[in-house]
Formats: sequence, C-alpha cells, structure tokens
Amino acid sequence: MSPRPLDIDLDYLRQVLVELLEIPSPSGRTDHVQQYVGERLSALGIGSTLTRRGALSACLPGPRSTGADRAIVVHTDTIGGMVKRLKENGRLELKPIGTHSARFAEGAHVRIFTDDLDRVITGQVLPLKASGHRYNEAVDSQGIGWEQVEVRVDEPVDDIAGLRALGVDAGDFVAFLPNPTVTPTGYVKSRHLDDKAGVAAVLTAFKAMVDAGVRPAVTAHLLVTVTEEIGHGASHGLDPDVAEIVSVDAAVVAPGQQSREDAATLAMGDGVGPFDYHLTRNLASIAAEHAVHLVRDVFDYYRSDVAAAVEAGAHARVALLGFGVDATHGHERTHLDGLRQLTQLLCLYLQSDLVFPEWDAEPEGDLADFPSLAVQPASEEGPREGPIGIVENP
Repeated sequence: MSPRPLDIDLDYLRQVLVELLEIPSPSGRTDHVQQYVGERLSALGIGSTLTRRGALSACLPGPRSTGADRAIVVHTDTIGGMVKRLKENGRLELKPIGTHSARFAEGAHVRIFTDDLDRVITGQVLPLKASGHRYNEAVDSQGIGWEQVEVRVDEPVDDIAGLRALGVDAGDFVAFLPNPTVTPTGYVKSRHLDDKAGVAAVLTAFKAMVDAGVRPAVTAHLLVTVTEEIGHGASHGLDPDVAEIVSVDAAVVAPGQQSREDAATLAMGDGVGPFDYHLTRNLASIAAEHAVHLVRDVFDYYRSDVAAAVEAGAHARVALLGFGVDATHGHERTHLDGLRQLTQLLCLYLQSDLVFPEWDAEPEGDLADFPSLAVQPASEEGPREGPIGIVENP
C-alpha cells in the first residue's frame, strides 16, 4: 500500500507537549519523564522497555519477519544545572548541565531537588550584581558567565549552615522552569522545546498510525534517550537490525539558516558531518511527493542522538528531521504548523519502505550489487582499472 497522509491529532500533540514541558528532566534526572512517555505509549497499546541507563525502547511491528528495521530517536533530557557550591551568603553556585549560556539563565525560576523526595525548593537565578539601586551602571558592565550568576533560594537562609539545614548540597539538580505558553496564533513559547516538542511529534505520529490502523512498512523502533544534551545520546539501546535511524530534534531558526518555525526541517549536515546521502534524499522525495512543507538546512554548532549512535558503532544510515526553533537553548519558540508538518512527514516515512530494502537486509554485501545508481549516479559500466580520470598511454 502506498503511503498516504494521516489525520494528525493536534489537540493531542498540544496536550502532550505541555505536559512534557511541565515535567523537570535535566540530563541525569529523567525517571519521571520516562515514566510519562511509557504511560503514553501504553495508552496507545504500545509496550516499552527501559535500559539500565534509562533509555526507553518501543516499536510498531511491520509485516516482515526478517530483514532490516528502522528507528526513530528522540530525547527527553534537557539542559539544566547542578549545585556546584554552597555560598557563604546562603546562595548557590551553579554548574550548567548541557551547553547553554548563563545569559539566558539570568532571571529564570528554578526548582532545586534535594535528596529528600518530599521536598522541592524553589529559587531564581540572578546576576551577582542584581540591584539597580545598589550598583547603578555597574549592572550593565558585569560580565556574562556561570561564575557571574547565583541562585537566590526562596527560604530564609543567609549562610551555608542554613542551606545544609534545608538539605541542599553539592550535586543537587536544578531545573529551569519552562513557563510554556501556546498563543492563539499557534506559537509555542517555552524553555526545553528541545526536544520535548520532538517527543510530542513522534508520539502523535505513532498515535496517527494506530488510530488509522496502518502498519509501518518495516518494523519501526522508537528510542527515547536521556543523555543527548551531555553528548551520550543514542550510544546504546538501538536494535541491531536497524538499518535506518532518523533523529527528531530542534532545528536552528536564526540568521544564516533556512529552518522555519512553520515548516519541518531536513538537516543535511551538522557539526559532526554530513548525514547519509541516500536517506536524506529519500526523506526529501517523500516530502515533495506529498506536499509536506520541508526546508533543508546545515548546522554549524550542533550534534544529535545519531552522532552518539554512529560514534558508538551503529551500522546504519542516519538522518535528522527537525522542527524550527527560534532562540535554541534560550527563550525558545516554535509553531504548531511546523510540528504538524513534521508529524505528517514522520507518518509518511513510517509507511515507506527502506531506501534499499533488499540491500540493507544484511549488514554488508558485494560492492557490485550496491544499488547506488538509483540516487547517486555513477558509471553504469562500473569503476575502471586504475585511478578514475586518468587515461593510460596506449
């Protein structure tokens, strides 16, 4: 059966996204959010398992019992912070979790998670010179950096002893509150859209497949990782039969980039290198055939789950689909239209066969049998003897 567009439940996508955003999940403290995703999958009739390191795995079975599979990879962990030091003034020094600037931390409301699970302490990140009436113009000249900010705790404490009495210690996790807002015009503003909007889109795509009674062309695995923001990502948990991996993550909306908030993005390359030639072109072809609004882009300072997968030795083609996010790792914003386009493309991709279904059934094959002529033209006569382009003397 040919792939066809499916009905996308935008109300479900919006609800799941907001609920995901409200669950604090900085890298290293992700049990709660993984439970939530597992419950959402269970409600769709999809079972899941959890690895020792916390990655969640599920799948939609395809009609074939043999051959290669594919995987969709997203991550639930977010940037955040950790208490580095208790300060003599009763405030906290932070160490960032993940790569993000203290510029966007200033003013953020936070939750501090102590070892007492029944107690959560709130606070706010402030620059060291936070009082305009005290420092006047010196407020504007203070530098930017994690050593230039501190957490003001919402408790009557003014020394280290007071912090310890609250149960606060070095190594406690600090989550930045997202403050999600969905505007009447469809914009979604929140911290941590990376990658919770991607998780919501993938769950909505799986729901669309289930609701329509459509089986994927090949078994589709879902891997939800919890350490992408600190570089580990999909370094474990992938099924060995996976031949294609598509990561779903935030796309960079900024000057010099083509990504848009109202479109899906196909990343052609990032800071690690180019994505798979064949898989990226196949995704672009699927989008063009079904009028999905898709733009292509290349990112400079970017890596994703699939980078960790490839570095860990994954024997698969890899690609990245994104949703356009303005001000990534800062005051983020995307649009429901772009998430809808992305979700629809995922549905179409899941209904499509692998790029090379017969070739990819095995991890390797004879060079002469590789069907690259279909998408990357070469001489049909095959390689000549000697270096290509050099004509030997008769």
